[in-house]
Amino acid sequence: MPHDEPDADPDASPPGFGLLVTPGVNPAKWLRVWEQRLPGVPLRLVGATTAEQEAVLGRGDADAGLVRLPVDRDHLSAIPLYTETTVVVVPIDHVITAADEVTPADLADETVLVPQDDVLPWPDRPGATSALAAPSTTAEAVELVAAGVGVLVVPQSLARLHHRRDLTYRPLLDAPTSTVALAWVTDAQTDLVEELIGIVRGRTVNSSRGRAAAVGQRAGDRAASDGPEPSPRAGRPGGEGRAGGTGRARGAAGARRTSRRGGGRPGRGRTG
Repeated sequence: MPHDEPDADPDASPPGFGLLVTPGVNPAKWLRVWEQRLPGVPLRLVGATTAEQEAVLGRGDADAGLVRLPVDRDHLSAIPLYTETTVVVVPIDHVITAADEVTPADLADETVLVPQDDVLPWPDRPGATSALAAPSTTAEAVELVAAGVGVLVVPQSLARLHHRRDLTYRPLLDAPTSTVALAWVTDAQTDLVEELIGIVRGRTVNSSRGRAAAVGQRAGDRAASDGPEPSPRAGRPGGEGRAGGTGRARGAAGARRTSRRGGGRPGRGRTG
């Protein structure tokens, strides 16, 4: 008689390890290392905007995240990984493209678009403010740049993410920057989180701080403290074992026999 399968727990965490990735961040190099070291633990990517990233981690929807700083350090731990170059996105025929890099002063006469999901707070942002309502997303702002409405200042990874053939970008000096970090809930630092920390920090697979290495070290410590099982011959008086005490005992017995033979029997030796 067929048995009914138990209903899945709707509150159960998805299998594997959840990694939040904020737009623009490319985790490919770390994913490859994860797959090599932990092939039995699937890594699940969780997309979230910069505005959502803290809430997603706080709810436990992801075990750790590649986020943009700042984050609330009262609840989250974070390791800065790298700081991005800030660029200005413009049409390919814009006058700015004549330079290899630009400064805020070069934007003084430009309309600088600021989307609602902007990740570069800049109180003294140069240029004029658009008369249009702020675009809701960076993607919409890129569309407006292509339409000639204005220019857009973003981290370089977002310029690449929203690349178009009719747009280009130039590095913008003396502008705010965005730092990408690995973050996790401080009270939820598991062995797998520690393993990911080792991966992003470049620890080798044999590092004593890696989870697999730590498990191996603990096993080795237990084996060393227990010691090998004693052999039947190893515990004899003298503590030398077969190769030591037994060998010398045989040597001494042989010497006594040789001494007796060397003396000979009276009357048997040859004379003159």
